[in-house]
Amino acid sequence: MKITRCRTADDQIVYASIDADGTASVLEGDLASGFRATERRVGVAQRLAPLEPRQVIGIGLNYKRHAAESGMTPPGYPVVFHKTLNSVQGPDGPIVLPRGGRCQKTDYECELAIVIGRDCKDATPNRALEYVFGYTCANDVSSREWQLERGGGQWSYGKSFDTFCPLGPVLVTRDEIPDPNALRISTKLNGKLVQDWRTDDMIFNVRELIAFLSANTTLLAGTVILTGTPHGVGMAHDPPRWLRPGDEVIVAVEGIGELRNVVVEGE
Repeated sequence: MKITRCRTADDQIVYASIDADGTASVLEGDLASGFRATERRVGVAQRLAPLEPRQVIGIGLNYKRHAAESGMTPPGYPVVFHKTLNSVQGPDGPIVLPRGGRCQKTDYECELAIVIGRDCKDATPNRALEYVFGYTCANDVSSREWQLERGGGQWSYGKSFDTFCPLGPVLVTRDEIPDPNALRISTKLNGKLVQDWRTDDMIFNVRELIAFLSANTTLLAGTVILTGTPHGVGMAHDPPRWLRPGDEVIVAVEGIGELRNVVVEGE
């Protein structure tokens, strides 16, 4: 099932499945209990992020070729950071560059996002996918100044400005993606393909990430895990290609769809 979260024409927020004619059929339920179709149909006024996460956990340097282009040794354990909940943005919403020139080196990162469907602790790799509700596309927008130059060695601040975590366009249930490490993932910047790779290049695959993150730690239902980005980020271009107002960024993941956001200057 492909699930959207949207604002209706009468200003309600609902979970729904999108029909072929562009209208939506409202769903009942939640991540923990599952969703059930109803006969209620609504018009979609605005697509929102496909869920309201309980937390957002990011994984850095998790693609072999991205580690190489960054000039960094592939890590022995997953590199973990957090993005704050205020950073979540929906499909079609803007990526807002902080005002006052605080972020002159803002970058895109296409990512496959895991959505945990029930509380998960001490999962083994063999059973890790049992805790997954589904998957969505993510753009781990990153201010490289605050991530790498001014952040004191931690990454979270430079990745947590408002709108720096677009998610969507839909949440696809895990039964439709039997192997999350066999997907094409890409980014288009103003129509030009700048990232185009496959999720089998992950250093730590989806099962291993869930097992690692849940060791002695409860991943609450609604946790979103960003699984890393492939090579081709703006930082690695010569010269670097930073995001600018007016840019259109489209992140695509096979089997999920396209997440589109336009970059604007903060007011």
